[in-house]
Amino acid sequence: MKSPASIKKAAEWALPYWTRGQAGRETPDDLFRVLYFGWLVALTLKLLGSAWDVSWHFKWLRDDLAPPHLLNSAGTAIVVALTIIHGYTGYGVDKLALRLIQWGTGVFLVAVPLDLINHRVNGLDITSWSPSHIMLYVGTFFMIAGVIRGWFLGARPGRERTLVLAGFLAFFLENVHFPEQHQEYGILSVGAWDNGAVYAEPILLQFAADQMGRPVDRTMMLGFALPVPDFLYPVYAVVAGLSVLVVARLLIGRFGAATLVAGAYVAFRTLIWPLLTFTGFPPSAVPFFLVVAGLMVDVAFLLRMPVVRAVVGAVGATAVAYGALVAQSAIMGVVYGAVKGQEGLAGAPPLATASAVWAGLGLLAAWLAAEWVARRRVPGTAPIEAPAVVTA
Repeated sequence: MKSPASIKKAAEWALPYWTRGQAGRETPDDLFRVLYFGWLVALTLKLLGSAWDVSWHFKWLRDDLAPPHLLNSAGTAIVVALTIIHGYTGYGVDKLALRLIQWGTGVFLVAVPLDLINHRVNGLDITSWSPSHIMLYVGTFFMIAGVIRGWFLGARPGRERTLVLAGFLAFFLENVHFPEQHQEYGILSVGAWDNGAVYAEPILLQFAADQMGRPVDRTMMLGFALPVPDFLYPVYAVVAGLSVLVVARLLIGRFGAATLVAGAYVAFRTLIWPLLTFTGFPPSAVPFFLVVAGLMVDVAFLLRMPVVRAVVGAVGATAVAYGALVAQSAIMGVVYGAVKGQEGLAGAPPLATASAVWAGLGLLAAWLAAEWVARRRVPGTAPIEAPAVVTA
């Protein structure tokens, strides 16, 4: 706990900045860093809360005051405070970054009570792909996009700028990939059921069964754990997830950027896996394939022509992602089975291989759009390089 003297000193430092101003206002270096390190803290709390939340909902019946929700709410409180500070003072953001942060935070805050109402009316929300949940992801999407823009434009060039930018992009990837965790937890829960083990508490399974109007059996388990079509997981992962890695490579402008962002997210998922599993919570498949696909994105950027690298990259990254998913399902299934003492567990969600064509076309369209925006912003250059236009 901070001493009264340190609190007083912090207040004396901060109060002179609390003045009304327009977005794009010249921002002192120390204030700029405090604001964006505040964003790092807020997004870290939300990350920890959301990661715990998915595992929690595969074990316990939903509770509005569950610890994961409280942890996420602490991060949201900091987000709201930072949004107010940016909006009132105009420090640390340009107009577009501020609008993205404000609209994103607003959509998120509206989605929270809508989600609570949804649960009150409809009971257990079977899937993370529901409309109220998607609103939460969309709000966070725009919020973090605004944070990325603000840091990208305002931070001074150097290692810190690059690493923090990669960190914000990893948070962005986590939010985009978040709904896919339903299938990542679901596939192992179904595998456990087939081996005579159950991760969820009886009250949760009975609640889900009553809601579906059937007994607690394998059909009910499939409806609870894998309620979406098999093609959704790989198509969404390739189109949405790899598009984030393409943007990361364009923004950071260095070889290895896409691999770094994917690796940071996958490393987090790998670290929390034993923390959750060995404390009694259900395990999940970890998207290791994102790292291999991210490397393919980096390799594609060795080609100088944007259209050519988009075509080659989309085809290559899609093929690598699907191939890695097949390999991961076989290899990691053995690992998970050894840890949990259950044979035959799959290491990745169900894979509809025929969907690779549509996934590749979707990624190609997104990649070409990202290349077009990058070239339009900075003609004659491959990566986007922005000067520090916000910070003093």
